[in-house]
Amino acid sequence: MSTFRFNPVFAGLGTTIFTQMSALAVEHGAVNLGQGFPDEDGPPAIREAAAAALRDGPNQYPPMRGRIELRKAIAAHARRFYGFDYDPDTDVVVTSGATEALTASIMATAGPGDEVVLIEPSYDSYRPIVEAVGAVVRTVKLAAPDWRLTEEALRAAFTAKTSAIVINTPLNPIGRVFDRAELEALARVLAGSHAVAICDEVYEHLVFDGRPHIPLAALPGMAPRALRIGSSGKMFSLTGWKVGWVAGPADLIRVVANAHQFITFTTSPALQLGIAHGLTHEMDFTLGLTKELQAKRDMLANGIAKLGFRLLACEGSYFLTADIRGLTNESDRAFCERLVREVGVALIPLSVFFAEGTPDNLVRFAFCKKRAVIAEAVTRLEKFFGNEKTHR
Repeated sequence: MSTFRFNPVFAGLGTTIFTQMSALAVEHGAVNLGQGFPDEDGPPAIREAAAAALRDGPNQYPPMRGRIELRKAIAAHARRFYGFDYDPDTDVVVTSGATEALTASIMATAGPGDEVVLIEPSYDSYRPIVEAVGAVVRTVKLAAPDWRLTEEALRAAFTAKTSAIVINTPLNPIGRVFDRAELEALARVLAGSHAVAICDEVYEHLVFDGRPHIPLAALPGMAPRALRIGSSGKMFSLTGWKVGWVAGPADLIRVVANAHQFITFTTSPALQLGIAHGLTHEMDFTLGLTKELQAKRDMLANGIAKLGFRLLACEGSYFLTADIRGLTNESDRAFCERLVREVGVALIPLSVFFAEGTPDNLVRFAFCKKRAVIAEAVTRLEKFFGNEKTHR
């Protein structure tokens, strides 16, 4: 038995559910609709711009806050789509992916004795980051099937010790897009607090059926307390590049940058220049990707709805949620593990996104895959669930 002392937050963690289910998918030759990454790369022009920058150099440390070309492109993007006026010199910091952006933002706004509000179901990295900096997590737990955020629940979670709330819209894992009324309720609660809003908006353009994406920072009085996190991986289907950013008021960004310099310090200059090209010249790809993903969502939904899965609304992101109680009395995790082995389709149990592990009757499908992959998954599910004896 080891006598070493470890950080208890990380010592007690296992590998993520995404790693576990992907490994099972490989082992059983399963179609992987679990982990949320596209299986097609983004625009060739972006890759060519990065390749040229890599060949031509320089390949040394870029500025800690990011290449100015990319910071200008991020500010211009925010101005074009939302009317924000970010100063590229003071209001933007480039990070090695959105998870690092989240880490730097949480480290900048929370410490021992503070409380951070998380909205569940929540992306799995939030809680360990908060706990690792010594802060306490307080939760607002949304309820299926509508998953609505209420002012009453927010007020119950906020205390005098609340230093930040993480708000993710569109929401991974359930694809909720918080509407103006919900965001206005949050704004009212924030206005009476000293808390910062860490706004995880990595799916900002992946909003379906004509809904708007409304940044919290666009509401009256919210810009001075909102940190907006973006992801080039989600915009351009280049998730392996790990180029993200945080934008917000200079006084907040200064502390985020201070944290960032001791996490990754900086990000590949060639990839930064590729994304700068993308934000400036390739947004048509991103807007087209939204339409393509909406069509894939519908293709998957139409295929599985008749099999006994009860579908919940998917308003954005890569993910479709379904209730499995019409198919089984198993826990969602047991169901997903059986599905990989017996059907050859990998999903993610939704219970892992709740600290208490409940509800445990919901599963998440990722539809950011090729149409042929989705079709094969549906075919396997139809073959299996078309036989009543397979229901449990």
